Amino acid sequence: MASSPDVSSAGTNPENPGSGSPSDTSAAAGSTTGVARRGRVRLRRAAVMAVPATVIAAGLAVLTAQGALGVQFAISGMPFTVTATQLDGTGFEQFGGLDNMADGSPNAGDTGGQVLIVTSAIKNATLTKLCQSVDLGGTNLLITAGSGANKVTASDLTTDSTVLSGDASFDNIEIGNDASTLDKANAKGPIGVFSQQADTVHIAHLRQTNYATTAGVFKLPGLKLRFSGSGC
Repeated sequence: MASSPDVSSAGTNPENPGSGSPSDTSAAAGSTTGVARRGRVRLRRAAVMAVPATVIAAGLAVLTAQGALGVQFAISGMPFTVTATQLDGTGFEQFGGLDNMADGSPNAGDTGGQVLIVTSAIKNATLTKLCQSVDLGGTNLLITAGSGANKVTASDLTTDSTVLSGDASFDNIEIGNDASTLDKANAKGPIGVFSQQADTVHIAHLRQTNYATTAGVFKLPGLKLRFSGSGC
């Protein structure tokens, strides 16, 4: 940026700063203008430096909305049961991790507020006769869906489980991967953690004990939510 002629050095009298001469007035004006311009330059530079951070934040928001990044949240510490007569998925990953409860959670017990879990990630999943229940102490909150012709579908589905059972089969499975290198679904685990992945997964008679579930899109046809004396 072009600057005004530097008159301040010529018109400054260190021994008599308050002389009030025209040269002093001109110098003061030039100095004030220079400060204002430099101030504007600093603001512009700061704005430019802020752009990368803004872009990164916006990118993270988009990725989260698309289910590409798992949303981290404090779990309640109350496990829930999920069952399905059949699960079919493409893009399967599985690795270990830790879920954390909110500070001071009454459900922490002697766990320190942490639960050791296995994260299962599926790029696209279809579930038949989905049932989910959570024991509220004497009664269960029960959710069912996908019992009719239309099945439950989910994209970028992740479940954090302590128990998973069923009759499973996989296509092109890889066992022993580093969890940070997984590429079959939109999830990655910590570096140095054991994991596995496959092109497809099929599980009959699925049963899980979960602490968290996330999905980019979750469609539940025939959804029913009710209280029940028994769970799934």
